[in-house]
Amino acid sequence: MTDERKPDHPVNPIFFERWSARSFTGEAMPEADLLTMFEAARWAHSASNRQPWRFSYALRGDANFQQYVQFLDEGNQQWGHKAAAIVIVISAKFTTPTDGSEPRPIGTHSLDTGAALQSFTLQAAMLGYVAHPMAGIEKDRIVAGLGIDPDRYKVEAGIAIGKLADKDLLPEKFQEREKKGGRRPLNETAFKGMFRG
Repeated sequence: MTDERKPDHPVNPIFFERWSARSFTGEAMPEADLLTMFEAARWAHSASNRQPWRFSYALRGDANFQQYVQFLDEGNQQWGHKAAAIVIVISAKFTTPTDGSEPRPIGTHSLDTGAALQSFTLQAAMLGYVAHPMAGIEKDRIVAGLGIDPDRYKVEAGIAIGKLADKDLLPEKFQEREKKGGRRPLNETAFKGMFRG
């Protein structure tokens, strides 16, 4: 993978300038900014327009913010506690019919929710924030703490959001990793004709 962030084909700069930094200033953010990010996610595409994404969040200064910090795994807590907001991303596994019919499985619930997450992170970047999605979360703790029915919903990820700070403010073990990562060349991911994975 190349470490450079230089596209091979013309794209809007937001796609390669957005990155998942870990170093946050620790300052609060207006809830209106976070709601704008959710609004962007709201308009993501989904199979049959089922919109299976759900979000649960806490802002710095909220009484339950520390609970959300504890939803992150130990490694992510070491820098995530300085975020302005922490969001838990959840997907609905089944439809919610309003006509009395039985719920049906949504085979694309995770994929569709990932599309909403991408919209969220791009909108965050447009507003001058860093949004860092995380797989390193305590799913059982989240299910219990938020009262989520795991038969109906899947906890997908966490997101830490905040203003970018200098990497020297991070614990030392994270400082070297605090840079924009590269991507595989396009010819390793997009194949005309036969698949060559």
